[in-house]
Amino acid sequence: MPKKGEMQYKLVVVVRDDIKMSVGKLAAQVAHAAVTCALEAKSRKPKWFSEWLKEGQRKVVLRAEDMDQLRALKDQAMRAGLPQALITDAGLTELAPNTTTCLGIGPAPENLLDPITGSLQLA
Repeated sequence: MPKKGEMQYKLVVVVRDDIKMSVGKLAAQVAHAAVTCALEAKSRKPKWFSEWLKEGQRKVVLRAEDMDQLRALKDQAMRAGLPQALITDAGLTELAPNTTTCLGIGPAPENLLDPITGSLQLA
């Protein structure tokens, strides 16, 4: 049982480490993932969304080696029934069109997210 004030919900964004993005581009891609996942959770998992919102909307940004690892994480999240979204850039600035940049997962209970993303390094 969590202690008073201890957070139980989070949203994780996993960014590809094999593509180069400026800090601003990375921030925009992470924001796309967070907003998309939050909207999906609000629709599909309203209790999770509500609890996450009340707790302060904790977000963690992690690194994936490449697109293959991102796809594997997406598949695991999908099988676990977690809100998730792959973010693909339109290619108007730094990246080639249709470059997948990151994966958002959650907001969801931490105990469901950690088995999927707990071994990844912080971005």
